[in-house]
Amino acid sequence: MGLKEEVKYVRVNVEQPNNKKKSTNTYVITCAILSSFNSVLLGYDVGVMSGAILFIQKDLKITEVQVEVLVGCLSLMSLVGSLGGGRTSDAIGRKWTMGLAAIVFQLGVVLMAVAPSFSLLMAGRLLAGIGIGFGGVIALIYIAEISPAASRGALTSIPEILINLGILLGYVSNYAFSGLPVHISWRVMLAIGILPSVFVAFALVVIPESPRWLVMKNRAKEARSVLLRITEDEAEVEARLAEIEEAAAIENKEKAVWQELMSPSPIVWRMLITGVGIQCFQQITGIDATVYYSPTIFKEAGLESERTILAATIAVGFSKTIFILVAMFLIDRVGRKPLLYVSTVGMTACLFGLGMALLLLKHGSGPGPGPNEIGIALAILAVCGNVAFFSVGIGPICWVVTSEIFPLRLRAQASALGAVGNRVCSGLVAMSFLSVSRAISVSGTFFTFSAISALSVAFVYLFVPETKGKTLEQIRLLFQQGEDWKRGGEVELGDAQHLV
Repeated sequence: MGLKEEVKYVRVNVEQPNNKKKSTNTYVITCAILSSFNSVLLGYDVGVMSGAILFIQKDLKITEVQVEVLVGCLSLMSLVGSLGGGRTSDAIGRKWTMGLAAIVFQLGVVLMAVAPSFSLLMAGRLLAGIGIGFGGVIALIYIAEISPAASRGALTSIPEILINLGILLGYVSNYAFSGLPVHISWRVMLAIGILPSVFVAFALVVIPESPRWLVMKNRAKEARSVLLRITEDEAEVEARLAEIEEAAAIENKEKAVWQELMSPSPIVWRMLITGVGIQCFQQITGIDATVYYSPTIFKEAGLESERTILAATIAVGFSKTIFILVAMFLIDRVGRKPLLYVSTVGMTACLFGLGMALLLLKHGSGPGPGPNEIGIALAILAVCGNVAFFSVGIGPICWVVTSEIFPLRLRAQASALGAVGNRVCSGLVAMSFLSVSRAISVSGTFFTFSAISALSVAFVYLFVPETKGKTLEQIRLLFQQGEDWKRGGEVELGDAQHLV
């Protein structure tokens, strides 16, 4: 598409009467919640594995390296599901790809719960990883495609909320079943992860297909029916449908999806830098290490009893869950970038503080022969603060930005590509944390995470545009010119003719 054609298209759509303030109806919220229940599965796995691994290591007599592989392989395998999920969702639809993801994940959970050996436990973990990869990206794409622009940020934060809820449930499950015999406790902890599948099955019955996917498949009549359920304003429905059809028609003239992604135009290249970059920074700042290995961190800080350690992890789960609700409330009010700044700066400070607390505790700065209670409290506070700042910003906003910056025809595969970067970084961090901690100490590892987090502040400033309140079709213009993009996309969409 030529520059003038594209600018004209965006300008015309900006002038549509779509800036009326309307509350998001209950139907859209219900669809967003139900389509996000696969996220509970991911969160529960992350939370429960942090405690279950203590009992698995005792029961199956596995080494520290095997622990790292078992924890980290889920993230690496989920990238396979992410790549396959984009193509699958374009073929069979967003809705049924979510169902397929749940089935694959549940097969993995069952295999893990009954596994008599490390090899079968690994096989179940690999299946679960593929299922998580399928479901995670598609739910976000689906929500972004059915949501009104004014509330898209809040609604696409719902999967992150449910991830945090799942993590909290995993921590509570660890504590609740830690009193059982070792060979039973971890199996029960893992098996509880099957329960959210009931809600996934219910979601498949209730939610409609994405109207944007329906348009992409030349099913405009069905798309109109879905839009009418989202809003009763027929004029608004016709305007949105025309906008989606126009965008789909333009994108169908462009290059094949993977050819476009592998040999991107300048606009798509900028989108990829933003989308993949923020996904990678979300993980290389060490959030999965903090969550998966929080028992190890608390043990390093001086806590000794397993039940005390698992009780401390519940505080981490509560911090993550509460602050994601704060993010959901603020994301469409104050915008993406302000929350990202608060998040990345806060994480940098907390990670540095955690490193200092662990360093001082290691060198016995506390009075008396026992552990320094103030140091332990500071370490726990720093961990809770880190996950809280993560949840109020880069945690949910990473996925929000990735789901909304790419054009319709590239959205599923490009979002999957971003998720691949996220999962690879998550897997590398999870699979190397214990080894790196042995090499440079746990405190040294968190000083490193703090330095990386400081770099993420600069990345947000340079490369992440503000997308609050803009339609998915309008956002493309934010990446139109390099200088506007580097300023964070501060360009007046209604005055786009200056780009011609």
